[in-house]
Amino acid sequence: MIYADNAATTKMSESAVNTMVSVANMSWGNPSSLYAYGQKAKEILERAREDISRIVGAEPDEIIFTSGGSEADNQAIRSAAEIGLKKGKMHIISSVFEHHAVLHTLEALKKDGFEITLLEVYENGIIITEEVEAAIKENTCLVSIMYANNEIGTIQPIREIGEICRKKKVLFHVDAVQAVGHIPVNVVEDNIDMLSASAHKFHGPKGVGFVYARKGISLSRLIEGGAQERGKRAGTENVPGIAAMAEALKESYEKMEDNASHLTKMRDRLIKGIGEIPHSVLNGDAYKRLPGNVNYCFEGIEGEALLLLLDDRGICASSGSACTSGSLDPSHVLLAIGRIHDVAHGSVRFSLGEDIEESDVDAIIQSVKEVVDYLRSFSPVWRDLISGKKQFIL
Repeated sequence: MIYADNAATTKMSESAVNTMVSVANMSWGNPSSLYAYGQKAKEILERAREDISRIVGAEPDEIIFTSGGSEADNQAIRSAAEIGLKKGKMHIISSVFEHHAVLHTLEALKKDGFEITLLEVYENGIIITEEVEAAIKENTCLVSIMYANNEIGTIQPIREIGEICRKKKVLFHVDAVQAVGHIPVNVVEDNIDMLSASAHKFHGPKGVGFVYARKGISLSRLIEGGAQERGKRAGTENVPGIAAMAEALKESYEKMEDNASHLTKMRDRLIKGIGEIPHSVLNGDAYKRLPGNVNYCFEGIEGEALLLLLDDRGICASSGSACTSGSLDPSHVLLAIGRIHDVAHGSVRFSLGEDIEESDVDAIIQSVKEVVDYLRSFSPVWRDLISGKKQFIL
C-alpha cells in the first residue's frame, strides 16, 4: 500500500502516540482542578503551549487550543469581524480558493451585513500582493489568506501580504493548516496577527488544533460554558491530544529541513513522470508549492474513476480537499485557477509523506499512466477529442 493523501490526514508518529497514551494513563486529571492530579495535567498542558508557541514564534498566552483547524478558522475570523463591527468596519478580504472553513464563515458573515471581497487567483495559484493592497478600504477589518493551498499546494506571499496589512492597520489571519509542521512559519517574521493550525496534518491526533492571536487581539468565544483557555474556549481541555500535538510538532520541526529536501526530490520526480502523459497539466506553480504536493488534471477522464482504479492497485490519493471529496461538483480551487469543468473533473492530488521512496514514486507514475490510458480507451469524450469532433484544451 502506498499512502499519498497526507494533505487529508497524516499517520500519527510513534512518539505522538506514546505521548498521548502516557498522558491519558498517568495524567488524566482535570487541568482546572486544584489537587495534585489536576495540577499535573495543567503542567503538561502549559508545557505543550510553551513548546508550540516557541516553534511558531509566539508567546504562550497567545495560543488557544481548539478542536482543529476549522474551529480555529471560525474563531479567528469571527473575532476579527466583532472587532471590526465595534469600530464600524465591516469589510473583509479573502480569496476564492480558500478552505471551506473560511469561505463558509465569510458567507455567514455576509448574511450579517459584512461586505466580502474574494480576490481572484490566477493559473499559477499565487495571490498577487498588489491586488490585496488595492482591495483594502477604509472600512476593511480583516484580510484572511491561507499559507498554502490544501488542494494544489501553492505557497502564498504571506510575509509581503502581512507587511501590507500592518501598513494599512488591518488584521491579518492566516489559515496555516497545510503549512505548519512542513515549512517554516513564524508569526512575528511573517507579520501574522491570527493563525490556525491542526495537529493531524503534521502527524498528531485528529480533533486537536490551535489558534494564535497576537497579544492585544481579543478572541470571541464560540463555545460558552466555562473559563478554560483564559475564557476563550469553554470545555475541559483534551490534555492527551494536546500533549501529542506538541510532541508531533516538535518532531516535525526538528526534521523539517531533511524532510522537505527529500519530499521535494520525490515531488519533482512525480511531476516529471506524470507530466509525460499527453494532455495533462500540473495545477499550480511547479516550485512555489508544498514539498510533497502534486496535483494534476487529465483531459478525457473522470477523476473518481482514476482514484478507484488506483486504490485497486494499492495507491491512496484524492481528488482534492477531504472535506468535499464526496461532492460531484468540480473543485472550486481548480475552477478558481481557470480549469474548465470538464478538465477539473479529471483531477488527482498526491500528497506525499516522509516515508515515500523512489520505488513508490515510480509505481505511482506507472499506475497513473496505465489507468489514464485504460480510462481513455472507452471514454466517449476522449473519442470525440481524438476524432476532432471536440478540440483539446490541454
